[in-house]
Amino acid sequence: MKDLLIYIAAAFFEIFGCFAFWNYFKLNKTSFWLLFGSFSLVIFAFLLTKVQSEFAGRAYAIYGGIYIVSSLFWLYFAEHQTADKWDIVGAGVCIIGVFIILFVPR
Repeated sequence: MKDLLIYIAAAFFEIFGCFAFWNYFKLNKTSFWLLFGSFSLVIFAFLLTKVQSEFAGRAYAIYGGIYIVSSLFWLYFAEHQTADKWDIVGAGVCIIGVFIILFVPR
């Protein structure tokens, strides 16, 4: 359960970091966004090193599904856009994969 919280926190910091760059390059916001984005991306990378996984590839696979679901939450809460039914179906498929990789005994 602790790892799941770390993955969710990592997703927040990656999405915020990338969104900061989006703000600067696509929306012509101030260059301070680059500083915030860089700092956020460093935190994201650091957090991924704290999960209990023997292999980076497996950790990244789990993270990928959580990132997708988190991105749809970002879409709703930060960008005030609603995910459509296919976004939800796709995220559901991804989260099933996450749970299989994360919780199935090896």
